[in-house]
Amino acid sequence: MISILRAVTRTTAGAALIFGAACSNSFVEVTNPDRIDAATVDPTSGATALAFSAQQNFATAIGWLSMYSGWFTEEANVADTFPTRNEFGFRLITDLNGSLNGDVWQPISLAAASAKTVMDLELPTPTSNINYARAATFRGYAILTIATDFCSGTLSSGPLLTTTQLLDSAIVYFTKGVDIGKAAATTDGTNLSNAALVGRARAKLQKGDKAGASADAALVPAGFNFNLQMTDDLANRTRLSNRLYQFTFDRSSISVAPFFRVSDTRVPYIAPGQPGALNGQDAVPGGFYRQTKYNAYNTAFRLASKLEADYIAAEAGGDVNAQITLINARRTAGGKTAYAGATDAASVLKELMVQKAFDFYLEGKRIADFRRVPAAMSGITPSGGTYFKPGYANVGTQTCYPLPRVETDNNPNLKTN
Repeated sequence: MISILRAVTRTTAGAALIFGAACSNSFVEVTNPDRIDAATVDPTSGATALAFSAQQNFATAIGWLSMYSGWFTEEANVADTFPTRNEFGFRLITDLNGSLNGDVWQPISLAAASAKTVMDLELPTPTSNINYARAATFRGYAILTIATDFCSGTLSSGPLLTTTQLLDSAIVYFTKGVDIGKAAATTDGTNLSNAALVGRARAKLQKGDKAGASADAALVPAGFNFNLQMTDDLANRTRLSNRLYQFTFDRSSISVAPFFRVSDTRVPYIAPGQPGALNGQDAVPGGFYRQTKYNAYNTAFRLASKLEADYIAAEAGGDVNAQITLINARRTAGGKTAYAGATDAASVLKELMVQKAFDFYLEGKRIADFRRVPAAMSGITPSGGTYFKPGYANVGTQTCYPLPRVETDNNPNLKTN
């Protein structure tokens, strides 16, 4: 995290009256740069701070987006009173939605832009510089998240980009992260390289490049996990702490949705009336089911893993037997018996998505699955269905988010008049 201090010299009106003869002609002198000059950045220390800042910007953003996509895909019921947040729950989000802009679009756009700031610097040993590896990896993840969560997107006030164009861009940056991280030849570089590899596999799968997704997934080493570390800093919880815990414990806004209220160790929760139970901020029908997967402000957030790579490979490969093998391994991990359902391709893929939903609960991945294989998804109310909470519209047809009006009105490449 980096703080850019802005020097501000102020001369108050009172002081000007007393010391008028000694003052300049201006009451207020302000130095407030709106951009960073690459020539002023120390390539050994300044770039490192900027790269870590970009990583933190993404960590902050992904907490917001995982929460909102959790409501959108019914991992969680919206126990929040904000009408703008309930719009995500019944999938009828307007482009004037303030939460769409402030909580979702702005943080992920900042993450993408701040990573590009690092990529635009002229740093030494560019093919192995760890700062480039970090920035490329997290710019890739930021763009990938825009691609999966939004119906279209734009980067740094640029032109409108389709989902495919965004995925292509993410793949470009992930490739830089893979190659530069590997060339750095450090533990940090290797971890970033593998995280970028998982991201690239995910992007290729979303794009429909199953062969490319399988190839990348196979390269991820066994046991690999890349976690974003969170901090319990009372003064900076909105930026540094685990958003899912914050909105569970502080605000009581995230209630485990009915589909996930089963006996499975991968989605732990506390039901109403049990010790440690909370009351929802809203009067949620059926009571507030407190998720405990994220159970502290400093609980880490998993970004990439070999487990995700295994799911990507299983889906992309299309081998029913391989999928059943993974399904049974994950059912065992959740404390369940082996799969005994139908073994046709559609049924097995549906069960694979069920196990994936439990394994990656509230990790921001389900919305991509919902867009890619909607027929294989379970536990999502169909369009036109009744929203669980009275007083709101029926569930809409959206499978992704619109760009906020603030972006379309102010981006010079998107204005229509």
